[in-house]
Amino acid sequence: MSRVNHAQIKKLISQKRKTIRDNSLFVSAAMTAHLEDIVAAQTKRYDFSRRIRVKIVWQPKNLKLLAVTNDDLVLINAGNPIITKHKSRPERYMFIMGLLTHELGHILFTDFVMMQTYILKFQAGNWYPEAPKLSMPTEKDYETELWNYLQQDDKKKQALVMMAHDIFNCLEDGYVESRMLYRYSGKLGMALNFIRDIQKEECPDLTQMLLEEKNGQRHTWHTIMQLILSYVLWGELNYGVEPLTDERVQMVFSLLPELDCAITEHDAKARWRAVNTILIRCWPYIKDYLQNTKDDQQDSEQQDGNSNFLSQLTGSSQKGTGTSKPVDEPDDSSSTQPSNVKSRQTTAKLAAGQQNSANNSPASADEDGYSQAGSMNADVDTETSIDSGSQGDDNNAPGPESTTNVEPVEESKAREVVSKEGGRIPLKETEIAEFPSGPETLQYDSEYMGSGYASAAADIERVVEQMAEKSVHQQLEKERTMELNVVANGISYGDIHSGVPKIVKRIASVSEETKAEYKQIAPSLLKISKRLQQSILQQLQERRRGGKMVNLYSGRKLYVHALPRNDGRIFLKKKLPNEMPEIAVGLLLDESGSMSWGDRASYARATAVILYDFCRSLDIPIMIYGHTALDEVSLYSYAEFDDIDGDDKYRLMDISARDNNRDGAALIFTMNQLAKRSEEVRLLILVSDGQPNHNAYYGTAAEDDLRSIKKQCERKKITLLAAAIGDDKKNIERIYGNSFMDITDLEKLPDKLTQAIKRHLSA
Repeated sequence: MSRVNHAQIKKLISQKRKTIRDNSLFVSAAMTAHLEDIVAAQTKRYDFSRRIRVKIVWQPKNLKLLAVTNDDLVLINAGNPIITKHKSRPERYMFIMGLLTHELGHILFTDFVMMQTYILKFQAGNWYPEAPKLSMPTEKDYETELWNYLQQDDKKKQALVMMAHDIFNCLEDGYVESRMLYRYSGKLGMALNFIRDIQKEECPDLTQMLLEEKNGQRHTWHTIMQLILSYVLWGELNYGVEPLTDERVQMVFSLLPELDCAITEHDAKARWRAVNTILIRCWPYIKDYLQNTKDDQQDSEQQDGNSNFLSQLTGSSQKGTGTSKPVDEPDDSSSTQPSNVKSRQTTAKLAAGQQNSANNSPASADEDGYSQAGSMNADVDTETSIDSGSQGDDNNAPGPESTTNVEPVEESKAREVVSKEGGRIPLKETEIAEFPSGPETLQYDSEYMGSGYASAAADIERVVEQMAEKSVHQQLEKERTMELNVVANGISYGDIHSGVPKIVKRIASVSEETKAEYKQIAPSLLKISKRLQQSILQQLQERRRGGKMVNLYSGRKLYVHALPRNDGRIFLKKKLPNEMPEIAVGLLLDESGSMSWGDRASYARATAVILYDFCRSLDIPIMIYGHTALDEVSLYSYAEFDDIDGDDKYRLMDISARDNNRDGAALIFTMNQLAKRSEEVRLLILVSDGQPNHNAYYGTAAEDDLRSIKKQCERKKITLLAAAIGDDKKNIERIYGNSFMDITDLEKLPDKLTQAIKRHLSA
């Protein structure tokens, strides 16, 4: 078999890289492993005990599936048009990373247990964790209507429960994203901000949504929920060219204290309290929405679409139902300050301004502190309430019957300009501009490193390289197996083995599970290998240095320092520097069924791991085969002299007890492979627990065949060692004579074999 051409392999890998498309890249095992490693590394700070699994699928027609988690697995549809509409691969990767970050936020911070508790209690007609505070008489009527609706039939109950769940998901999205951005400012944070920016840009403004309402494409409740989502995610409302007095905007303004509490408090009860308040305060809109979609709900497919309208509008992920509580905070903080705090403060100022405007109007506050128009009390310090995370229980809801306030002159002029410009720049409320002062107005950020695309491209290149390597290596390993089988069937085994098929088996691609098994058992075994290496390295250094042999009885040179002793040992001899002889090792393991007794197969596997590491560390070529026989002679190629994919050490984990053994055929094959080596010393080690036994191949005939093979080894200048590890030692010694090694103590098997290699290195 020809030597491995590593330059050709690199060329093949380079060619393969160019053929990898997104539909194979993102669903590959390499990408999955890459994402799982990132998640595992990031969850260490929370002492997360379980490894989060990631699964990427490519389902372009499954528009409902974007990303979902069940608290254990994150499932992402990389083929969703929301992702594939981005043209560049780094952008698609960043989007997937952003979705992964979002779902990881739910796994870490969403209280799934409390979610189940709320749903069970709500289905039974009970508030949890407590009933909402009813500020207005109408809200008491709303509560009565809500419970009556719930109790009418199961479909309505399910629809209302799903409504509460969707509201919670909206608030929870704002909360977990704030937590993730606060905790993860690196790669995960950049990816999450990437999809947040895209969602924000694609989110419709109020003017667009009102037009959709007019055309029957959207319900008013959809619009309110979209505004709520915009606030909890980004801290602002996109009004378009609509006045702030719009009933939808006013409704969201009335909910600001509850929304702020929901997205800042770690306790999930704060979000469920907000859900209860929203259900009551927005009941007229919710009731109308549920009544208008009654017919659609009879169709399950349509019902699913209605129940998940929020995710459809925003492109946010779906969330599965988990069974765990959120992780504990690593510090003493009791709340998280969202990254959108500045935008939220601006929105609060606008809301407060609307309150003041309303309270200065003829419709002033009544004796109860509420305006006749239903606007919020001007005495409430809205900004203070937001900053402190209070629920704002003293605020009331304006309701759909709110009156319109007079638009300020400046705002009116601005909208007039926008109108004359053809609406190409929609007016959007922003913070009040502050004039610069002082020489420090200009600021430079010389450390800005970009938005994360460079990192994304590097990650992709790394994964693509891994995929290309794996594909090329797998193909080359398959070709190698075919070549080995050609070689195996081209050898003359003698009459005794004629008619018996020979087949070489080799794992083309090592699984991650197999690698994990190796990593679990290897550390203790590799320590033994390193100890054995140290002893031989010292010997090697002495041979390379050379030196003097002194105190000799004869020689050509006198050792003057020994003359005073007058003992005759007065000569010295100079030792020339000497390298260790080149050596190649072949290890053949008996994998007959009897190897299962007394953990012989386990010891053989451990020996193979130690011997392989020992030889590879000292640059000694080594091949390791196992053999068994049933219908044919099976030769298991675990390690070849030339390692293509670097995974031969993992293949050793497949060593096990199997069927019968036909030692002669296996020895002939490995002998011929070893004979092709050019090394000065070629050592073939057979580890067996008994005599051959397979289809008339046993007894005297088998022994004679093995003695003949031993002589062939001698003619080919191959040293054969037969290590007997079973109860059949006497018979094996009779067969192999001076090549016999008695391994009574299996624990000493690695040491004995390694010592045998060392003896030949010292020769």
